[in-house]
Amino acid sequence: MGRRISVLTALAVACTVLITGLGGWLVTRVSLYQQLDDELIEVATVTSESVAADISTLGGLDAEALRTVNVSLLVLRSDGAVMRVPGAPTSLVWGPEEMAIARLQQGSSAREGRADNGSSYRIVAVPMPEVVDDDGDYALVIGRPLQPYTSILSSLALVMGSFGVLAIVGSAFIGYAVARSSLQPLRELSAAVSRVTVTDHLDPIEVHGDDELSQLTRSFNTMLSSLSLSRERQRRLIADAGHELRTPLTSLRTNIELLVADDRTGMLPEGARADILRDVAAQLSEFTTLVGDLVQLAREDRVDPSPEPIDLREVTRNAIERARRRGPGLTFDVELNPLYLVGEPDTLERAITNLLDNAVKFSPPGGTIHVLLEGDRLRISDQGPGIADEDLPHIFDRFYRADSSRNTPGTGLGLSIVATTVARHGGWVRAGRSAEGGAEFTVQLPGSTTLAELDEDADEQTQILTRVSD
Repeated sequence: MGRRISVLTALAVACTVLITGLGGWLVTRVSLYQQLDDELIEVATVTSESVAADISTLGGLDAEALRTVNVSLLVLRSDGAVMRVPGAPTSLVWGPEEMAIARLQQGSSAREGRADNGSSYRIVAVPMPEVVDDDGDYALVIGRPLQPYTSILSSLALVMGSFGVLAIVGSAFIGYAVARSSLQPLRELSAAVSRVTVTDHLDPIEVHGDDELSQLTRSFNTMLSSLSLSRERQRRLIADAGHELRTPLTSLRTNIELLVADDRTGMLPEGARADILRDVAAQLSEFTTLVGDLVQLAREDRVDPSPEPIDLREVTRNAIERARRRGPGLTFDVELNPLYLVGEPDTLERAITNLLDNAVKFSPPGGTIHVLLEGDRLRISDQGPGIADEDLPHIFDRFYRADSSRNTPGTGLGLSIVATTVARHGGWVRAGRSAEGGAEFTVQLPGSTTLAELDEDADEQTQILTRVSD
């Protein structure tokens, strides 16, 4: 990649140098020739007046005078007759441009031509004033050798070419160095991808700077962090699930082996078989609940949200009806004020049901469960033994069960599901003690107390649910 960028940089500089050098050379050439033409025309105009005054001697010009000013000169008549300076070392070769000036007697001409010895000359022609005692029309043709000017242009081309080559080589090295430095984050990123592939280590990459490649590296580090977190959640879920599933499976296997052995030998006393079958049914129920909770947690880790406007009062009422069936001797003190939000009613109802089931499980016979929905908060409290202070920081951890609840039915996943669900809806849940000494759970959910306000905030709440899910 670095070599490719250096080659492209060198090519770009080469094109720039070529175009700039060629343009500079052409501008210099045109300027030199224009300056030479102006000078020769001025000399020819002045000289034509003296020549016209004495055409027979060409105004007294001689070869030495022409050699001094480094020019060649001839007088061209409109009929093609030519008059030259005697003894001149070279003679210009005239052409149709000069004949046109002699015949038309207006304007001037300038061109690149040759002398009789083959040397390159810059040749100009101007009309001569009327010659005394001669009816013919004349043009004065004067030329200067181009060799000094071509030498200047050749030297300029050499200098520009030399510096151009140096610029191309230098730009290639500079381009390579810049590419190597600029692509360092990309090489580190590529090495990190290879390292993850080979070693399976999700170590972040050190970021320097704030350019596009650095931002790409930060995005890659964010991806690595999310992948590491997802892997850790998966590892913890598998480990915890394996641990929790082992106990009911072992107990279930023992009971089934007893039933199989009794079927062969009749070893169990009367009534024991029925007790074992009831135990198996209870274990299957516990096992089914545990699997359902595990599926719920696994689903909520990667769920695609399907939010809709909901009335939390209706969701809470449905959860209370379930809880009433599970605690027939308990009293439910319910006060539900309006709260509308955008969310998933099924998962919210499951979360609220888990909180109510927890209250039912720990409430004393004939106890009261208080349910209050006010503003954006839902409070559920009971008259049970409450939650110990040392258990409060861990109460929402997966599979965590306090010492006081070891002998009660449950999987240790219910409150974890509550925390996950509430967080996905942009809210929070807290545990504490109620005024009556039991447990109290407070759930905060972003919502509105009227449907009109919900319509205004619906897009924002949907974005929160989607962002938290991602």
